[in-house]
Amino acid sequence: MENSFEEYIFNISRDRPMSWFLKQKDRLTALHPDMSETMLHKRILSKCGGDLEHAIRRRCIEPFSTEYYINYMEDITTRTKIGINWYKPPIDNRTSGKPISKQNKPHEKVILKCHKCGSKSHLANTCPKKTIINEIEIEKGDDKKKPMMYLYMKVTLCLADKKN
Repeated sequence: MENSFEEYIFNISRDRPMSWFLKQKDRLTALHPDMSETMLHKRILSKCGGDLEHAIRRRCIEPFSTEYYINYMEDITTRTKIGINWYKPPIDNRTSGKPISKQNKPHEKVILKCHKCGSKSHLANTCPKKTIINEIEIEKGDDKKKPMMYLYMKVTLCLADKKN
């Protein structure tokens, strides 16, 4: 009986708050008939999970009756996203409605190619056709005749032709 209480943790997709809370309360009162109601509630709330337990305890500042705890638990689980299991296995709607296993999924082969030259034989970091992005040339002339402010730079951009 004690193992069933300890192992049965609240799951919003499987359990309804009222039936779960009352089952857990009945199990605990059968195990510990002399336990006070506030201790019963604390032990039951410890089986709710971290976020849900915290939300219920924040709403119930004073020790309340079982009815209040059940109402708060139902309110929190229906109006908020606390306690929701976010992982849902994908379901194949075309056939039987069973979750798709990894074996049934078609495997798409990924084609690796260089984004600089478009070749499928290598990747961009090992591309033999290195591109020169910015080539800076300074025209040198008679430096003695021209002051420093009259020097200018010629910038050319060289990009490799992409082959599709």
